[in-house]
Amino acid sequence: MSKIRVAIAGYGNIGRGVELAIQQNPDMTPVSIFTRRDPAGIKTATGIPVFSLDNVADYTDKIDVMIICGGSATDLPVLTPKLAGLFNTVDSFDTHAKIPEQFARVDKAAKAGGHLALISSGWDPGLFSINRVCAEAVLPAGSSYTFWGRGVSQGHSDALRRVNGVKDAKQYTVPVPAAMDAVRSGSNPELSTRDKHTRECFVVAEEGADLSRIEREIKEMPNYFADYDTTVTFISEEELKREHSAIPHGGFVIRSGESAAGNKSIIEYSLKLDSNPEFTSSVLVASARAVAKMAAEGKTGCITMFDIPPALLSPKSPEELRASLL
Repeated sequence: MSKIRVAIAGYGNIGRGVELAIQQNPDMTPVSIFTRRDPAGIKTATGIPVFSLDNVADYTDKIDVMIICGGSATDLPVLTPKLAGLFNTVDSFDTHAKIPEQFARVDKAAKAGGHLALISSGWDPGLFSINRVCAEAVLPAGSSYTFWGRGVSQGHSDALRRVNGVKDAKQYTVPVPAAMDAVRSGSNPELSTRDKHTRECFVVAEEGADLSRIEREIKEMPNYFADYDTTVTFISEEELKREHSAIPHGGFVIRSGESAAGNKSIIEYSLKLDSNPEFTSSVLVASARAVAKMAAEGKTGCITMFDIPPALLSPKSPEELRASLL
C-alpha cells in the first residue's frame, strides 16, 4: 500500500506537533502545511513546504487526509466544514457541549463533497471518550468520573490574558485529591464542579495595573473560574518563562460500579503528559490513518472516535495485531 499523504491546516502548537508525529509513522508522508499567515514567514521543523490556505483547493488530488489544527471557539466551526467539502479531514474540536452542532455542520459538508471527516479527535474528547463508553458498557450499574490535570489549560490561559492589565499568564487545572480518593473508594459520591477541580492562575500584570481588580475579575469570570476555587498568584515575566514555559497535562477516567453479584468494581484510565499539544497531535495522526482506510472503502460523512474500529488506528495488519496485541 502506498504511503498516506497527510497535509496540515494551521501551524500553531498542534500543527507543529502533527508535523513531528508524522515522522514517527513510516506509512505516512507529509505533503504540505497550509496557513492563513504569510507562508514565507513560517519556518517548519522538518522543511515541509508551506502554502497559503487561500489556495488549498488546488491540492485536492495530492492529499489523502487533511489534519485541521485550529481553535474550537472560532476556527474549527468554520474551517472544518469548508475543508471537509474538499478533503478527508481530522480535527480536534473540543467544546464538549457543542459537538452535536459541529457534527451536523461537518456531516453535511463532507457528504456533499463525498469525503470522510472525523471530528473531536485527541485525548478528551477522543481517547477518554472511548474509555468512558467501554467502562459504562461493562459496568452499567455505576457512576463515571473524569478528572483533568494537573496541567495547563490553554483555553483558560488565553482567557486570563484577555483581562485588562494582564501581560501574560498560565492557568493550571488541578484535581481535588479528596474527591479522587472518594471516587476510588467505590462510594460513588455526588460531586459538584467545585468539588472536583481547583484552578491555579499565575499572572504577569502590566506595570501600574490594579492587582485587586484583576484578581476579582478572574475569580468572577463566568464559564471559566466562577464555579471553581481559584487562586491568583502574581509573578514576574521572568519567573513565568522560567517556571511555566512547558505545557504538561493529563487526567483520569474512573468508572465505579457493581457486577451482577453486587461486588464492587473500579475501572481507571490515566494519562500523564509532558506536552499536551504533542500528545494530542499523535492521536490526530493515528486517527488520520483510520480515516484514510475508511475513506478508501467508500465511507463518507462525519464520524467520531466511537465509529472507528481500533484496528484501523494501527499500522499493523490484522494478523500482526492478533499475534502481538490480542
